[in-house]
Amino acid sequence: MPDFLTFPIRGDKLSMRASVRARVHSRRTEFQQIDIVETDIFGRALLLDGHIQLTEFDEHAYHESLVQIPLLSLDKPKRALVIGGGDGGVVRELTRNKSLEHIDLVEIDAGVVDACRQHMPSVSDGAFDDPRVHLHIADAFPFVKQVTELYDLIVADSTDTYEGEDGALSEMLFTTEFYGDCARALSPQGFLVTQADNLVFCPYSLENILGTFREAFPKVGSYQALVPSFGGFSGFAWASHGAELRPELDGGAYRYLNEATLKLAFQPLGF
Repeated sequence: MPDFLTFPIRGDKLSMRASVRARVHSRRTEFQQIDIVETDIFGRALLLDGHIQLTEFDEHAYHESLVQIPLLSLDKPKRALVIGGGDGGVVRELTRNKSLEHIDLVEIDAGVVDACRQHMPSVSDGAFDDPRVHLHIADAFPFVKQVTELYDLIVADSTDTYEGEDGALSEMLFTTEFYGDCARALSPQGFLVTQADNLVFCPYSLENILGTFREAFPKVGSYQALVPSFGGFSGFAWASHGAELRPELDGGAYRYLNEATLKLAFQPLGF
């Protein structure tokens, strides 16, 4: 009998089903259930509490869009903070930028880091060994409160607060208090960016995030990327103290980003 994985796109209203070649890793930590499976279409996939977080097939589209679009809007950034992102995809993208001198990664669950470094090493691609990267296994909420040196880019790569489910692990990271702490930790020219779920099927996520952003920042906006394993689209929200997100491609060898996908990122979807 073939093995299949079914994972939600929007609660119990919409799901995706993929055939599975092997169950690679399964572990319950004090925070969540971690699973890595080998699928026929997506390659290896990381799931937290049964929700898809990334796949080998399209993680580059998600991570390039999340990181490079704000990064390409900055002039010689020096410091970056990653909240969540224990799989290493965000720090991989950050380490491509030669002007960055210091990168802090704050991940609450060491199990995610360990599982991905062992079973999905292509995601981080050696970024954890970059001397600019400083890994903190800690709660991001108090970490951000104690920041003394400002960051030019803050990337929140935390899990969604899922419809109809208790999102206790990440829900405090979607509050006015937390974003206010991020605003105090962000440089005058810097950007805060976070993923904002599927814009087509879960538009409420972006609406809620932007509403909370506006309570802490004068400038906010959004964009999107094509990520098939997320149900087609992934949304992103950004905020700043006044800087405008205006990315320009720099000739880098990106897998997803090009003139067409960069233009698509800021086009109305029409749904």
